[in-house]
Amino acid sequence: MDYLVGIDLGSTNLKAVVFSADGEQIAGASRPTELFHPEPDHPDWAVWRPEQLYGGVADSLAEAIGRLDEPERIRGVCVTGMGMDGLPMGRNGEFLYPLIAWHCPRTTPQYEWWLEHVGRERQFAVGGNQIWPFNSALRLLWMKEHHPEILDRMHKWVLIEDFINTMLCGELATDYSMASTTLLFNQTTQTWDDLLIEEVGLTRDWLCDPKPSGTVIGEVHAAAAERTGLPQGTPVVLGGHDYCCGMLPTGVFKPGVIQSTMGTWEMVVTSLDRPVLAPEVLESAILVDSHVAPGRWAAMGATVAAEQLEWFRREFGREAQEQSKADGRPVWEHLLEEAAGIAPGSDELLYLPHMSGSHCPIVDPASSGVFVGIRNTTTKHRMLRAMIEGLAFEFAQIVGAMERSFEFTTERIIAVGGGTKNPIWLRAKADILDRPIEIATADEAVALGAAMLAGLGTGVYSEIESAYDALRRPGRIVEPIPANHALYTDRAAVFESLYQALVPVHRMLR
Repeated sequence: MDYLVGIDLGSTNLKAVVFSADGEQIAGASRPTELFHPEPDHPDWAVWRPEQLYGGVADSLAEAIGRLDEPERIRGVCVTGMGMDGLPMGRNGEFLYPLIAWHCPRTTPQYEWWLEHVGRERQFAVGGNQIWPFNSALRLLWMKEHHPEILDRMHKWVLIEDFINTMLCGELATDYSMASTTLLFNQTTQTWDDLLIEEVGLTRDWLCDPKPSGTVIGEVHAAAAERTGLPQGTPVVLGGHDYCCGMLPTGVFKPGVIQSTMGTWEMVVTSLDRPVLAPEVLESAILVDSHVAPGRWAAMGATVAAEQLEWFRREFGREAQEQSKADGRPVWEHLLEEAAGIAPGSDELLYLPHMSGSHCPIVDPASSGVFVGIRNTTTKHRMLRAMIEGLAFEFAQIVGAMERSFEFTTERIIAVGGGTKNPIWLRAKADILDRPIEIATADEAVALGAAMLAGLGTGVYSEIESAYDALRRPGRIVEPIPANHALYTDRAAVFESLYQALVPVHRMLR
Protein backbone atom coordinates (compact mmCIF):
# COMPACT_ATOMS: atom_id res chain seq x y z
CA MET A 1 0.00 0.00 0.00
CA ASP A 2 1.36 3.41 -0.99
CA TYR A 3 1.08 6.27 1.53
CA LEU A 4 0.82 10.03 1.05
CA VAL A 5 1.41 12.54 3.86
CA GLY A 6 -0.45 15.83 4.23
CA ILE A 7 0.73 18.43 6.76
CA ASP A 8 -1.84 21.07 7.77
CA LEU A 9 -0.58 24.22 9.53
CA GLY A 10 -3.63 25.64 11.28
CA SER A 11 -4.00 28.50 13.73
CA THR A 12 -5.05 26.01 16.42
CA ASN A 13 -3.27 22.77 15.55
CA LEU A 14 -0.33 21.48 13.52
CA LYS A 15 -1.48 18.23 11.94
CA ALA A 16 0.29 15.41 10.14
CA VAL A 17 -2.02 12.90 8.45
CA VAL A 18 -1.08 9.76 6.52
CA PHE A 19 -3.48 8.62 3.78
CA SER A 20 -3.59 5.65 1.48
CA ALA A 21 -3.69 6.36 -2.24
CA ASP A 22 -7.47 5.78 -2.25
CA GLY A 23 -8.03 8.45 0.40
CA GLU A 24 -8.38 6.36 3.56
CA GLN A 25 -6.88 7.98 6.67
CA ILE A 26 -4.27 5.58 8.02
CA ALA A 27 -2.70 7.57 10.86
CA GLY A 28 -2.61 11.09 12.19
CA ALA A 29 -1.32 13.23 15.01
CA SER A 30 -1.34 16.89 15.98
CA ARG A 31 0.31 19.38 18.29
CA PRO A 32 -1.03 22.80 19.35
CA THR A 33 -0.05 25.91 17.42
CA GLU A 34 1.22 28.30 20.08
CA LEU A 35 0.67 32.03 19.72
CA PHE A 36 3.23 34.19 21.51
CA HIS A 37 3.08 37.83 22.70
CA PRO A 38 6.78 38.61 23.29
CA GLU A 39 6.67 42.44 23.38
CA PRO A 40 5.80 43.82 26.86
CA ASP A 41 5.37 47.30 25.39
CA HIS A 42 2.97 45.92 22.77
CA PRO A 43 0.95 43.16 24.48
CA ASP A 44 -1.39 42.81 21.49
CA TRP A 45 1.46 42.02 19.08
CA ALA A 46 1.39 38.33 18.19
CA VAL A 47 3.93 36.00 16.58
CA TRP A 48 4.53 32.36 15.76
CA ARG A 49 7.96 31.09 16.77
CA PRO A 50 9.59 29.08 13.98
CA GLU A 51 11.11 26.63 16.44
CA GLN A 52 7.68 25.82 17.86
CA LEU A 53 6.09 25.47 14.42
CA TYR A 54 8.70 23.06 13.12
CA GLY A 55 8.92 21.25 16.45
CA GLY A 56 5.15 20.70 16.49
CA VAL A 57 5.14 19.48 12.89
CA ALA A 58 8.10 17.19 13.48
CA ASP A 59 6.56 15.67 16.61
CA SER A 60 3.24 15.14 14.81
CA LEU A 61 5.01 13.47 11.89
CA ALA A 62 7.05 11.23 14.19
CA GLU A 63 3.91 10.10 16.05
CA ALA A 64 1.84 9.46 12.92
CA ILE A 65 4.61 7.73 10.97
CA GLY A 66 5.52 5.69 14.03
CA ARG A 67 2.16 3.92 13.64
CA LEU A 68 2.96 2.67 10.14
CA ASP A 69 4.21 -0.86 9.55
CA GLU A 70 6.00 0.16 6.35
CA PRO A 71 6.96 3.86 6.43
CA GLU A 72 9.19 3.24 3.42
CA ARG A 73 5.95 3.09 1.37
CA ILE A 74 5.49 6.86 1.79
CA ARG A 75 5.56 8.25 -1.75
CA GLY A 76 5.50 11.96 -0.94
CA VAL A 77 4.82 14.69 1.62
CA CYS A 78 3.05 18.02 1.06
CA VAL A 79 2.34 21.05 3.28
CA THR A 80 -0.76 23.26 3.40
CA GLY A 81 -2.07 25.76 5.92
CA MET A 82 -2.79 29.41 6.66
CA GLY A 83 -1.70 32.17 4.31
CA MET A 84 0.16 35.50 4.62
CA ASP A 85 2.43 34.78 7.61
CA GLY A 86 6.16 34.52 6.92
CA LEU A 87 9.63 35.11 8.31
CA PRO A 88 12.95 36.53 7.14
CA MET A 89 15.65 33.87 6.70
CA GLY A 90 19.38 34.45 6.34
CA ARG A 91 21.56 32.93 3.67
CA ASN A 92 22.54 30.08 6.01
CA GLY A 93 18.96 29.31 6.96
CA GLU A 94 18.98 31.26 10.23
CA PHE A 95 15.71 32.74 11.55
CA LEU A 96 16.07 36.53 11.75
CA TYR A 97 12.63 37.34 13.24
CA PRO A 98 9.54 35.36 14.29
CA LEU A 99 6.55 35.04 11.96
CA ILE A 100 4.18 37.97 12.54
CA ALA A 101 0.83 36.24 13.06
CA TRP A 102 -2.35 37.22 11.23
CA HIS A 103 -3.80 38.19 14.65
CA CYS A 104 -1.20 40.99 15.03
CA PRO A 105 -2.38 44.61 14.53
CA ARG A 106 1.06 46.18 14.09
CA THR A 107 0.74 46.61 10.31
CA THR A 108 -2.38 48.80 10.41
CA PRO A 109 -0.38 51.94 9.39
CA GLN A 110 1.08 50.05 6.41
CA TYR A 111 -2.42 48.86 5.47
CA GLU A 112 -3.66 52.46 5.42
CA TRP A 113 -0.61 53.53 3.38
CA TRP A 114 -1.28 50.78 0.82
CA LEU A 115 -4.93 51.78 0.48
CA GLU A 116 -3.87 55.38 -0.20
CA HIS A 117 -0.92 54.76 -2.52
CA VAL A 118 -1.92 51.57 -4.35
CA GLY A 119 -5.68 51.54 -3.81
CA ARG A 120 -8.32 48.82 -3.79
CA GLU A 121 -9.08 49.04 -7.50
CA ARG A 122 -5.53 48.70 -8.76
CA GLN A 123 -4.67 46.01 -6.23
CA PHE A 124 -7.61 43.89 -7.30
CA ALA A 125 -6.88 44.40 -11.00
CA VAL A 126 -3.34 43.11 -10.45
CA GLY A 127 -3.62 40.48 -7.75
CA GLY A 128 -7.31 39.74 -7.17
CA ASN A 129 -6.82 40.75 -3.53
CA GLN A 130 -9.21 42.24 -1.05
CA ILE A 131 -6.57 44.15 0.98
CA TRP A 132 -6.29 42.98 4.58
CA PRO A 133 -4.03 44.41 7.32
CA PHE A 134 -2.13 41.13 7.59
CA ASN A 135 -1.11 40.68 3.93
CA SER A 136 2.55 39.69 3.60
CA ALA A 137 3.77 42.80 1.79
CA LEU A 138 2.63 44.95 4.71
CA ARG A 139 4.87 42.95 7.07
CA LEU A 140 7.80 43.65 4.75
CA LEU A 141 7.01 47.37 4.80
CA TRP A 142 6.81 47.26 8.60
CA MET A 143 10.16 45.46 8.73
CA LYS A 144 11.70 48.00 6.36
CA GLU A 145 10.56 50.85 8.60
CA HIS A 146 11.36 49.36 12.00
CA HIS A 147 14.13 46.79 11.39
CA PRO A 148 16.01 47.65 8.18
CA GLU A 149 19.06 45.88 9.60
CA ILE A 150 17.15 42.58 9.40
CA LEU A 151 16.32 43.13 5.73
CA ASP A 152 20.01 43.88 5.10
CA ARG A 153 20.82 40.36 6.38
CA MET A 154 17.79 38.63 4.85
CA HIS A 155 18.22 36.17 1.98
CA LYS A 156 14.50 35.38 1.47
CA TRP A 157 11.11 36.16 2.99
CA VAL A 158 9.67 32.69 3.49
CA LEU A 159 5.94 32.06 3.85
CA ILE A 160 4.84 29.66 6.57
CA GLU A 161 4.25 26.54 4.44
CA ASP A 162 7.45 27.19 2.54
CA PHE A 163 9.33 27.46 5.83
CA ILE A 164 8.31 23.90 6.74
CA ASN A 165 9.33 22.71 3.25
CA THR A 166 12.72 24.35 3.75
CA MET A 167 13.16 22.57 7.05
CA LEU A 168 12.32 19.25 5.40
CA CYS A 169 14.41 19.49 2.23
CA GLY A 170 16.46 22.69 2.33
CA GLU A 171 14.90 24.16 -0.82
CA LEU A 172 13.27 27.60 -1.13
CA ALA A 173 10.15 27.98 -3.27
CA THR A 174 6.51 29.02 -3.03
CA ASP A 175 3.38 28.10 -4.95
CA TYR A 176 0.95 30.31 -6.84
CA SER A 177 -1.81 30.15 -4.21
CA MET A 178 0.49 31.25 -1.38
CA ALA A 179 2.09 33.92 -3.55
CA SER A 180 -1.46 35.20 -4.14
CA THR A 181 -1.75 36.20 -0.47
CA THR A 182 1.19 38.63 -0.53
CA LEU A 183 -0.32 41.55 -2.58
CA LEU A 184 2.70 41.24 -4.90
CA PHE A 185 1.57 38.47 -7.28
CA ASN A 186 0.07 39.10 -10.69
CA GLN A 187 -2.89 36.77 -11.26
CA THR A 188 -2.90 37.19 -15.02
CA THR A 189 0.77 36.29 -15.59
CA GLN A 190 1.18 34.16 -12.41
CA THR A 191 4.50 35.86 -11.71
CA TRP A 192 5.66 38.47 -9.23
CA ASP A 193 4.54 41.92 -10.36
CA ASP A 194 7.90 43.67 -10.72
CA LEU A 195 6.38 47.10 -11.36
CA LEU A 196 4.25 47.04 -8.20
CA ILE A 197 7.12 45.65 -6.12
CA GLU A 198 9.38 48.49 -7.27
CA GLU A 199 6.72 51.17 -6.74
CA VAL A 200 6.12 50.21 -3.09
CA GLY A 201 9.84 50.12 -2.34
CA LEU A 202 10.36 46.38 -1.93
CA THR A 203 12.88 44.06 -3.61
CA ARG A 204 12.01 41.19 -5.95
CA ASP A 205 15.00 39.10 -4.86
CA TRP A 206 13.57 38.86 -1.34
CA LEU A 207 10.78 36.59 -2.63
CA CYS A 208 10.95 32.86 -3.34
CA ASP A 209 10.31 31.81 -6.93
CA PRO A 210 6.65 30.83 -7.48
CA LYS A 211 5.87 27.43 -8.99
CA PRO A 212 2.67 25.42 -9.59
CA SER A 213 1.29 23.39 -6.70
CA GLY A 214 2.19 19.73 -7.12
CA THR A 215 5.79 20.54 -8.10
CA VAL A 216 8.47 18.35 -6.48
CA ILE A 217 10.99 20.80 -5.01
CA GLY A 218 13.35 18.44 -3.18
CA GLU A 219 13.78 15.40 -0.97
CA VAL A 220 13.70 14.95 2.80
CA HIS A 221 17.28 15.30 4.00
CA ALA A 222 19.02 13.27 6.69
CA ALA A 223 18.48 15.69 9.58
CA ALA A 224 14.75 16.04 8.85
CA ALA A 225 14.39 12.26 8.43
CA GLU A 226 15.89 11.67 11.85
CA ARG A 227 13.68 14.34 13.45
CA THR A 228 10.37 13.45 11.78
CA GLY A 229 10.45 9.74 10.91
CA LEU A 230 9.98 10.51 7.21
CA PRO A 231 12.28 8.26 5.16
CA GLN A 232 15.29 10.12 3.82
CA GLY A 233 14.77 10.90 0.14
CA THR A 234 10.97 11.22 0.37
CA PRO A 235 9.87 13.75 -2.28
CA VAL A 236 8.70 17.10 -0.90
CA VAL A 237 5.86 18.49 -3.03
CA LEU A 238 4.58 22.08 -3.12
CA GLY A 239 1.12 22.39 -1.57
CA GLY A 240 -0.67 25.68 -1.07
CA HIS A 241 -3.21 27.77 0.80
CA ASP A 242 -5.45 25.67 3.04
CA TYR A 243 -8.81 26.73 1.64
CA CYS A 244 -7.64 25.85 -1.89
CA CYS A 245 -6.32 22.45 -0.82
CA GLY A 246 -9.64 21.77 0.91
CA MET A 247 -11.37 22.24 -2.45
CA LEU A 248 -9.64 19.25 -4.06
CA PRO A 249 -11.26 16.28 -2.24
CA THR A 250 -14.71 17.80 -2.77
CA GLY A 251 -14.23 18.39 -6.49
CA VAL A 252 -14.28 22.19 -6.32
CA PHE A 253 -11.90 22.47 -9.23
CA LYS A 254 -14.67 21.59 -11.67
CA PRO A 255 -16.88 24.26 -13.29
CA GLY A 256 -20.17 25.10 -11.61
CA VAL A 257 -19.34 23.67 -8.16
CA ILE A 258 -19.66 25.80 -5.02
CA GLN A 259 -18.38 24.78 -1.60
CA SER A 260 -19.57 26.24 1.68
CA THR A 261 -17.28 25.88 4.67
CA MET A 262 -19.68 26.30 7.57
CA GLY A 263 -17.81 27.41 10.65
CA THR A 264 -17.12 30.52 12.73
CA TRP A 265 -16.80 32.16 9.34
CA GLU A 266 -18.61 30.85 6.31
CA MET A 267 -16.28 30.67 3.31
CA VAL A 268 -18.01 30.24 -0.02
CA VAL A 269 -15.64 29.15 -2.80
CA THR A 270 -15.76 28.18 -6.44
CA SER A 271 -13.30 27.47 -9.23
CA LEU A 272 -12.60 29.54 -12.35
CA ASP A 273 -10.84 28.80 -15.62
CA ARG A 274 -9.36 32.31 -15.73
CA PRO A 275 -8.81 35.18 -13.29
CA VAL A 276 -11.90 37.41 -13.41
CA LEU A 277 -10.75 40.75 -11.99
CA ALA A 278 -13.73 42.94 -12.83
CA PRO A 279 -14.82 45.87 -10.60
CA GLU A 280 -18.12 44.19 -9.67
CA VAL A 281 -16.18 41.25 -8.19
CA LEU A 282 -14.15 43.67 -6.08
CA GLU A 283 -17.28 45.45 -4.88
CA SER A 284 -18.81 42.15 -3.73
CA ALA A 285 -15.70 41.53 -1.56
CA ILE A 286 -14.90 38.34 -3.46
CA LEU A 287 -11.20 37.60 -3.82
CA VAL A 288 -9.58 35.71 -6.69
CA ASP A 289 -6.50 33.57 -6.00
CA SER A 290 -4.55 31.08 -8.04
CA HIS A 291 -5.92 27.61 -7.26
CA VAL A 292 -3.76 24.65 -6.29
CA ALA A 293 -5.53 22.72 -9.09
CA PRO A 294 -3.57 23.00 -12.35
CA GLY A 295 -4.77 25.76 -14.66
CA ARG A 296 -7.50 26.96 -12.29
CA TRP A 297 -8.22 29.98 -10.11
CA ALA A 298 -10.22 30.08 -6.87
CA ALA A 299 -12.83 32.69 -5.93
CA MET A 300 -13.83 33.12 -2.30
CA GLY A 301 -16.32 35.21 -0.37
CA ALA A 302 -16.47 35.05 3.42
CA THR A 303 -18.76 36.27 6.16
CA VAL A 304 -19.05 35.79 9.92
CA ALA A 305 -21.52 32.95 10.49
CA ALA A 306 -21.53 30.46 13.37
CA GLU A 307 -19.93 33.04 15.67
CA GLN A 308 -23.35 34.73 15.72
CA LEU A 309 -25.01 31.47 16.75
CA GLU A 310 -22.41 31.08 19.49
CA TRP A 311 -23.44 34.51 20.77
CA PHE A 312 -27.00 33.19 21.04
CA ARG A 313 -25.79 30.11 22.93
CA ARG A 314 -23.82 32.23 25.39
CA GLU A 315 -26.61 34.71 26.05
CA PHE A 316 -29.74 32.52 25.80
CA GLY A 317 -28.53 28.94 26.23
CA ARG A 318 -28.43 28.65 30.00
CA GLU A 319 -31.44 26.32 30.14
CA ALA A 320 -29.95 24.13 27.40
CA GLN A 321 -26.65 24.05 29.28
CA GLU A 322 -28.42 22.78 32.39
CA GLN A 323 -30.20 20.14 30.33
CA SER A 324 -26.88 19.12 28.82
CA LYS A 325 -25.35 18.66 32.26
CA ALA A 326 -28.31 16.50 33.28
CA ASP A 327 -28.47 14.16 30.28
CA GLY A 328 -25.00 14.42 28.74
CA ARG A 329 -26.26 15.49 25.32
CA PRO A 330 -24.52 18.44 23.62
CA VAL A 331 -25.95 21.90 24.31
CA TRP A 332 -26.58 22.47 20.62
CA GLU A 333 -28.72 19.35 20.37
CA HIS A 334 -31.11 20.85 22.89
CA LEU A 335 -31.13 24.28 21.25
CA LEU A 336 -31.71 22.95 17.73
CA GLU A 337 -34.34 20.51 18.92
CA GLU A 338 -36.43 23.41 20.20
CA ALA A 339 -35.80 25.54 17.12
CA ALA A 340 -36.79 22.64 14.85
CA GLY A 341 -40.30 22.91 16.27
CA ILE A 342 -40.67 26.37 14.71
CA ALA A 343 -42.10 26.37 11.18
CA PRO A 344 -39.95 27.62 8.27
CA GLY A 345 -40.16 31.39 8.09
CA SER A 346 -39.93 31.77 11.89
CA ASP A 347 -43.48 33.14 12.10
CA GLU A 348 -42.57 36.32 10.17
CA LEU A 349 -39.46 37.03 12.24
CA LEU A 350 -36.41 38.05 10.17
CA TYR A 351 -32.78 38.48 11.18
CA LEU A 352 -30.13 40.54 9.38
CA PRO A 353 -26.88 38.62 10.15
CA HIS A 354 -24.54 41.60 10.38
CA MET A 355 -23.57 41.28 14.05
CA SER A 356 -19.90 41.75 13.09
CA GLY A 357 -20.64 44.12 10.24
CA SER A 358 -21.30 43.02 6.68
CA HIS A 359 -18.46 41.45 4.72
CA CYS A 360 -19.78 39.79 1.55
CA PRO A 361 -21.44 40.46 -0.82
CA ILE A 362 -22.28 43.76 0.91
CA VAL A 363 -19.24 45.49 2.45
CA ASP A 364 -20.30 47.70 5.33
CA PRO A 365 -18.61 47.55 8.74
CA ALA A 366 -21.23 49.96 10.14
CA SER A 367 -24.11 47.53 9.58
CA SER A 368 -25.25 45.49 12.57
CA GLY A 369 -27.40 42.51 13.45
CA VAL A 370 -31.11 43.29 13.55
CA PHE A 371 -34.29 41.34 14.35
CA VAL A 372 -37.41 42.57 12.54
CA GLY A 373 -40.87 41.36 13.48
CA ILE A 374 -40.45 40.79 17.23
CA ARG A 375 -43.74 40.64 19.12
CA ASN A 376 -44.70 39.81 22.68
CA THR A 377 -45.22 36.21 21.59
CA THR A 378 -41.67 35.82 20.21
CA THR A 379 -39.65 33.10 21.92
CA LYS A 380 -35.91 32.61 22.02
CA HIS A 381 -36.34 29.45 19.94
CA ARG A 382 -38.03 31.49 17.21
CA MET A 383 -35.15 33.97 17.41
CA LEU A 384 -32.62 31.16 16.96
CA ARG A 385 -34.47 29.81 13.94
CA ALA A 386 -34.63 33.31 12.44
CA MET A 387 -30.86 33.73 12.96
CA ILE A 388 -30.13 30.47 11.16
CA GLU A 389 -32.44 31.43 8.30
CA GLY A 390 -30.75 34.84 8.09
CA LEU A 391 -27.38 33.13 7.61
CA ALA A 392 -28.93 30.98 4.88
CA PHE A 393 -30.34 34.05 3.10
CA GLU A 394 -26.89 35.66 3.22
CA PHE A 395 -25.33 32.49 1.77
CA ALA A 396 -27.81 32.71 -1.10
CA GLN A 397 -26.74 36.33 -1.64
CA ILE A 398 -23.08 35.26 -1.96
CA VAL A 399 -23.97 32.45 -4.37
CA GLY A 400 -25.98 34.93 -6.45
CA ALA A 401 -23.09 37.41 -6.50
CA MET A 402 -20.72 34.69 -7.69
CA GLU A 403 -23.09 33.49 -10.41
CA ARG A 404 -23.54 37.05 -11.70
CA SER A 405 -19.86 37.99 -11.46
CA PHE A 406 -18.52 34.84 -13.09
CA GLU A 407 -21.48 34.13 -15.40
CA PHE A 408 -22.15 30.51 -14.47
CA THR A 409 -24.99 28.41 -13.11
CA THR A 410 -24.31 26.40 -9.98
CA GLU A 411 -24.53 22.69 -10.74
CA ARG A 412 -23.52 21.31 -7.34
CA ILE A 413 -23.25 22.71 -3.81
CA ILE A 414 -21.18 20.89 -1.21
CA ALA A 415 -21.00 21.74 2.49
CA VAL A 416 -18.10 21.07 4.85
CA GLY A 417 -17.21 22.05 8.42
CA GLY A 418 -18.79 21.93 11.85
CA GLY A 419 -21.93 23.74 10.71
CA THR A 420 -22.98 20.68 8.71
CA LYS A 421 -24.14 19.22 12.04
CA ASN A 422 -26.87 21.89 12.10
CA PRO A 423 -29.81 20.36 10.16
CA ILE A 424 -31.90 23.56 10.22
CA TRP A 425 -29.09 25.54 8.56
CA LEU A 426 -28.61 22.93 5.82
CA ARG A 427 -32.35 22.61 5.24
CA ALA A 428 -32.80 26.40 4.98
CA LYS A 429 -29.96 26.68 2.44
CA ALA A 430 -31.41 23.94 0.24
CA ASP A 431 -34.93 25.38 0.43
CA ILE A 432 -33.96 29.02 -0.18
CA LEU A 433 -31.80 28.17 -3.21
CA ASP A 434 -34.06 25.30 -4.37
CA ARG A 435 -30.95 23.18 -4.89
CA PRO A 436 -29.63 20.01 -3.22
CA ILE A 437 -26.84 20.41 -0.65
CA GLU A 438 -24.28 17.60 -0.40
CA ILE A 439 -22.48 17.07 2.91
CA ALA A 440 -18.81 16.16 2.46
CA THR A 441 -17.54 13.01 4.13
CA ALA A 442 -13.81 13.81 4.53
CA ASP A 443 -12.89 14.69 8.13
CA GLU A 444 -9.48 16.10 7.19
CA ALA A 445 -10.25 17.60 3.79
CA VAL A 446 -7.41 20.16 3.90
CA ALA A 447 -4.72 17.59 4.74
CA LEU A 448 -6.24 15.19 2.20
CA GLY A 449 -6.01 17.90 -0.47
CA ALA A 450 -2.32 18.26 0.33
CA ALA A 451 -1.90 14.49 0.09
CA MET A 452 -3.58 14.57 -3.33
CA LEU A 453 -0.99 17.11 -4.48
CA ALA A 454 1.76 14.86 -3.11
CA GLY A 455 0.31 12.06 -5.21
CA LEU A 456 0.11 14.25 -8.32
CA GLY A 457 3.70 15.39 -7.95
CA THR A 458 5.06 11.88 -7.50
CA GLY A 459 3.02 10.11 -10.18
CA VAL A 460 0.65 8.23 -7.90
CA TYR A 461 -2.12 10.03 -9.81
CA SER A 462 -1.85 11.01 -13.46
CA GLU A 463 -4.11 14.07 -13.16
CA ILE A 464 -6.34 15.87 -10.66
CA GLU A 465 -9.51 14.26 -12.05
CA SER A 466 -8.20 10.73 -11.57
CA ALA A 467 -7.05 11.60 -8.05
CA TYR A 468 -10.54 12.87 -7.23
CA ASP A 469 -12.16 9.78 -8.75
CA ALA A 470 -9.88 7.51 -6.70
CA LEU A 471 -10.86 8.96 -3.34
CA ARG A 472 -14.30 10.51 -3.74
CA ARG A 473 -16.86 9.40 -1.15
CA PRO A 474 -20.35 10.73 -2.04
CA GLY A 475 -22.01 12.38 0.94
CA ARG A 476 -25.55 12.65 2.23
CA ILE A 477 -27.85 14.92 0.18
CA VAL A 478 -30.33 17.42 1.61
CA GLU A 479 -33.03 17.85 -1.05
CA PRO A 480 -35.06 21.09 -1.23
CA ILE A 481 -38.75 21.04 -0.31
CA PRO A 482 -40.83 22.92 -2.93
CA ALA A 483 -43.36 24.32 -0.43
CA ASN A 484 -40.57 25.73 1.72
CA HIS A 485 -38.89 27.27 -1.32
CA ALA A 486 -42.10 29.07 -2.25
CA LEU A 487 -42.39 30.49 1.26
CA TYR A 488 -38.74 31.58 1.32
CA THR A 489 -39.01 33.20 -2.12
CA ASP A 490 -41.55 35.63 -0.69
CA ARG A 491 -39.41 36.18 2.41
CA ALA A 492 -36.24 36.72 0.38
CA ALA A 493 -37.61 39.94 -1.12
CA VAL A 494 -38.18 41.33 2.37
CA PHE A 495 -34.73 40.17 3.52
CA GLU A 496 -33.10 41.87 0.52
CA SER A 497 -34.74 45.18 1.49
CA LEU A 498 -33.60 45.09 5.13
CA TYR A 499 -30.03 46.27 4.66
CA GLN A 500 -30.84 49.29 2.50
CA ALA A 501 -33.72 50.30 4.74
CA LEU A 502 -31.41 50.32 7.77
CA VAL A 503 -28.39 52.07 6.22
CA PRO A 504 -29.38 55.56 7.49
CA VAL A 505 -30.13 54.16 10.95
CA HIS A 506 -26.72 52.51 11.19
CA ARG A 507 -25.04 55.68 10.01
CA MET A 508 -26.75 57.69 12.77
CA LEU A 509 -25.65 55.15 15.38
CA ARG A 510 -21.95 55.53 14.53
